[in-house]
Amino acid sequence: MHTFDTAKLGSVERDVTYGQADGLDLKMDVYYPSAGGPWPGLIFIHGGGWTEGDKSPLPVVPTQAGLLAVSINYRMAPAHRFPAMIEDVKCAIRHLRARAAEYHLDPARIALAGHSAGGHLAALAGLAGPEAGWDSGPCAGVSSRVQAVVAMSSPADLRRSFPAWVEDLKEQVFGAGQLAQASPVTYARRDAPPFMIIHGERDEVVPVEQARLLHDALTRAGAASELLILKNAGHGFEPAGGAVSPSMDETFGIILTFLAKHLGGEGK
Repeated sequence: MHTFDTAKLGSVERDVTYGQADGLDLKMDVYYPSAGGPWPGLIFIHGGGWTEGDKSPLPVVPTQAGLLAVSINYRMAPAHRFPAMIEDVKCAIRHLRARAAEYHLDPARIALAGHSAGGHLAALAGLAGPEAGWDSGPCAGVSSRVQAVVAMSSPADLRRSFPAWVEDLKEQVFGAGQLAQASPVTYARRDAPPFMIIHGERDEVVPVEQARLLHDALTRAGAASELLILKNAGHGFEPAGGAVSPSMDETFGIILTFLAKHLGGEGK
């Protein structure tokens, strides 16, 4: 029986192992709110073209909003091709849900957030169910379903055209026959978790049409989706041609409002 150690309140627990694959320990950082709980959880998935990046530092830590924040590493290409990375994301969800008491987490209120390749994995994990075959590894039988997804600057339909260097990345990560299988739009369904899709209108890495494709697919399926296009924002939401609007502070507030709406406050 796992119980929560109250000495962890307000702390950061780094390099916690959430699973093993290919002889590797899969690591995450856990950011604990300073009081309360059981808390809703927010799992952040870093970007980096499925080939690079790291779980730390987390750009924004939402513990002040009463969220248990978890940032994960996952296997990356070229050493590990798809579906290794989505298997790891789902493994992290199952690990946290199975050990919810240990993390003082409410297992019925877990959200995913990610940027770029991380946003793609967040959207894919939020939409693809057990039938996709990616719920492999430990904690078998524990659900990897989540209750909300925030997808930022995210590829949604890998069958579409991207800049040439991104096309090269796709070849490193995915097999030619995997592009539909690995595209979040493929899994749009009425009972999908609510989505917040955020994209810079001047994104030169992932075309802004990708955000609209995902939003439209979810809306057509009857799912709940909110689309926020940031004016004058590039791929990393950096200014491009003017001031970013809404501002990043305002955008963070919009995200917290979305999460509060769909996850509720602590102790709900």
